[in-house]
Amino acid sequence: MKKQAISLSLVTLLLSACTFTQKPTEEKPTYTNIPKVESKYDQDALNEFDSRRKKGKANRYEGLTILKGNLLNRPDNLPNSLFYDSGIHIEYPKDGVKGIYLNSDSVADPETFNRLLQKIDDTALNTMVLDFKDDYGNVIPLVNTDNELVQKASLGWIDYPAILKTLAEHNVYPIARIVTFKDTVLATNHPDYAFKTKDGEVWSPDGESFVNPFLKEVWDYNIDIAIAAAKMGFKEIQFDYIRFSDAFVVNEDDLVYSKGTFENYVSENPDDAGEERVAAITQFLTYAKERLAPYGVNVSADIFGYTAVANNSPDVRGIGQHFASMAENVDVISSMIYPSHWGSSFFGIDYPNTQPYKVVDEYMYSEKQVLSNVSNSVTSRPWLQDFTDSVAAGPYYEYTAEDVQAQINALASHGIHEFLLWNAAGEYSDGVDYAPKPAAQ
Repeated sequence: MKKQAISLSLVTLLLSACTFTQKPTEEKPTYTNIPKVESKYDQDALNEFDSRRKKGKANRYEGLTILKGNLLNRPDNLPNSLFYDSGIHIEYPKDGVKGIYLNSDSVADPETFNRLLQKIDDTALNTMVLDFKDDYGNVIPLVNTDNELVQKASLGWIDYPAILKTLAEHNVYPIARIVTFKDTVLATNHPDYAFKTKDGEVWSPDGESFVNPFLKEVWDYNIDIAIAAAKMGFKEIQFDYIRFSDAFVVNEDDLVYSKGTFENYVSENPDDAGEERVAAITQFLTYAKERLAPYGVNVSADIFGYTAVANNSPDVRGIGQHFASMAENVDVISSMIYPSHWGSSFFGIDYPNTQPYKVVDEYMYSEKQVLSNVSNSVTSRPWLQDFTDSVAAGPYYEYTAEDVQAQINALASHGIHEFLLWNAAGEYSDGVDYAPKPAAQ
C-alpha cells in the first residue's frame, strides 16, 4: 500500500510539472533617437579652456563670486594678555594719530630728537614715525632674529629700546616705518631676490634697486623685520614702498626674474595687463597682517594718492597698487597727497602746489568714494606736506605754517582727524593748530 501511495505521488508531481508555463524570453528594448544637447560653449572656447587646463591656468569659474573683504576680523576689544608683551605700553591716541616723521639722523642726534619731542609735548601732535628699515634697505637697530640676511642688514646704529622707553614716558605713539620692496641692501646681499638685466646684473634704475614682490622669501624677510619691531615695542608697522618700481613697466621685457607662485596667474580680465602685480602686493599685506596678529600691532600701508583717483588705470597696475584692495587688508591706509606731487591742471588746478587746501579737498572726494565700497573698517590717515618742493610744477612756492594748516583744515572738513606730516630734515613748521574744529575754513 505504501509503495502504491509513493508511486501515485510521483505520477502526480510529474503531471504537475508538465503544466508549468515557460517564462517568456525578455525582449530587447528599442531606443528612439536621443535629443542632441547643444553645448553652451563653442569649440573655440572649449579649446581655449583645454589649453589653460594643460598649462595649469584653469582657475576661472563661471558664476563664482569671490568676496574681496576679510572673512574674519579681529575684534577691537581683545585682552592684551592674548598678545606678545614687549614691555612698552602706549595706547592708541584717543583723538586720533597726528604725527611727524623722523629719519634716523634726527633720532640719533639728541638735540634734534629732544627738540621734536618737545614740540609734540607742546602741541596736539602725539606720534612719531621712525625708520626701522630705511630707503636703502638698512635695518637701523640690532634685531633679535634667526634670519641671517636680516642680521647682515642690521646696523645697530640706534638704541630703539631706549628711544621707545622715552616715548612711553611722554605717551608718544611709535610707528615703525619699513621700506619694503625698495631695497638695495637685500638686492646686493641676495641678487636672486632682485630683478636682473639680461647680462645678469642687478637692475638698478636711478642707482637704487627694488627686490621682487612676487617672491614669498622677500615677503618673509620684510615680515621678520616687522616682527622684530613689534617685539621691540613699536605699536604700529607701517609698510612703505609696497610696490614695483615705477620704471618696471617700461623695462619689464628686458628683465630676468621669477613670478614665483604668480607664474600661472590668470587675470580676471585678460586685457588688464599687470593684475598679477596687484595680486602680489595685496596678498603680501594679507600675509603680513596674519603673521603680525599675535603681536597686537596695527598694520598700515603708504600708498600713492593718485591710485585713489586713477583706480585701475595701466600705470596703477604697473606698480601693483590698487587702493581699495590694499585698504581691505590693513588697519590704516596712508595716501601720500602732497600738493607738490600733482601735475599742472590736476583737479582743474593750474598749479596744485600753490593751492594746498583745494588739492586736499578735491582729493578726499575721490578717496571717500573708493572707501565707501571697502568692507574693512580701515582708518584714513593721509601724509601731508610740510616742506618746500623746489621742482614742483609752476612757480617757486615756499611752504609755511599757513599751507600746512590749510591741508589739515581740508581734512577736518571731510571728517578726517588723523594725518602724518613729512619733512625729511625734521624741520617742522611752528604755529600750526594740529587739532582744528571741522569748520575751521
